Amino acid sequence: MTTSGPKAEYLRVLTERGFIHQCTDMDRLDASFGAGKVTAYVGYDCTAPSLHAGSLVSIMMLYWLQQCGGTPIVLMGGGTSRIGDPSGKDAARQLMTNETIASNMAGIKRVFSKFIDFGEGKAVMVNNADWLEKLNYIEFLRDFGRHFSVNRMLTFDSVKTRLSREEPLSFLEFNYMVLQAYDFVELGRRHGCTLQMGGSDQWGNIVNGVDLARRVDEREMFGLTCPLLTTASGAKMGKTADGAVWLNAEQRSPYEYWQYFRNTEDADVGKFFKLFTTLPMAEIAKLEALKGREINDAKIVLATEITALCHGREEAEKAKAAASAMFTGSAEASGAPSVELPRARIDAGISLIELLRLAALVESNTEAKTMIKQGGARINDESIKDEKFQVTAANLKDGVLKLSAGKKRHAVIRFV
Repeated sequence: MTTSGPKAEYLRVLTERGFIHQCTDMDRLDASFGAGKVTAYVGYDCTAPSLHAGSLVSIMMLYWLQQCGGTPIVLMGGGTSRIGDPSGKDAARQLMTNETIASNMAGIKRVFSKFIDFGEGKAVMVNNADWLEKLNYIEFLRDFGRHFSVNRMLTFDSVKTRLSREEPLSFLEFNYMVLQAYDFVELGRRHGCTLQMGGSDQWGNIVNGVDLARRVDEREMFGLTCPLLTTASGAKMGKTADGAVWLNAEQRSPYEYWQYFRNTEDADVGKFFKLFTTLPMAEIAKLEALKGREINDAKIVLATEITALCHGREEAEKAKAAASAMFTGSAEASGAPSVELPRARIDAGISLIELLRLAALVESNTEAKTMIKQGGARINDESIKDEKFQVTAANLKDGVLKLSAGKKRHAVIRFV
């Protein structure tokens, strides 16, 4: 990849913020941006009711494209979700019903309006089912299948990994890369799209699309990938011990989302500021230079800015205030995750194990027992190490109860 020479504004932003991993032809793409407005797309299959924080990199690539004058296309994989992308997977995805795909798509769509303006002529959201479901199989094979070399497809990482581990790769999955390549051709024809972007695991699929457009339409197209992020300790971006860091509030509250980024490792602070916030680079440089205890101030700014983009400034400030109140011991923190239970439950006495589970601070009684044994379970900041402990009205403080599991997970319990 060549990176010398002047960059169009969009590529300059992506380069200095660390978004670029691979490009099919950086110099030609740079010239394309310099010549006028560029339309680019990222595809999202509907495998869950929400995207998670691992998708933030590509979402922010679309955000910056629009800020720099380009036209973003969000492609919903209503068609390809019926097959399942084998990229980065050790085994075949479970096939989903059309109803599940439609439900997931509805949930995923909501997040993009937080980052992208879909006003007339500004951005486009499309569903590849609109053209994939209408394909005539024989005609498609004759017109497009002949341009794909099985020999070459076998060299792509998504295929090689599965075969090297002697894991089955179905013919259905093998067709996925053909359909994704065809998506690029269709978006070029329908919307003048010339750039496909995605994670580095999509490189083979993207290159296929660039090559197919050149062969069938003699159109110059480009591919650009971002790195697949892991944290400094090697954890996959957007994953935690208790599951994915979902972008929709129904799956993960703004407070929990804020907390995830507040707990960013020191070594990742600068990188996350560049990738996931819109703060100027000069301000980021000052924040990532903080050391010692002051790095926590930077993490608070980081968590607040990232949460504001996804959930709005008001929710971000509420989460910040709630975390501050939790730290200083106030259980009545506005915006803190809370659970309401009947008053009769505490009047009769309720086990700490059950309360931890009802507050969704643990997933099982076994996990609760382990938490208590290790001293991580606390009521109003007081450690409780008795597995048989019964919580009663005597434990209430100002009418509520602050329950903690470890240092980072808290809930306010109200008995009504």
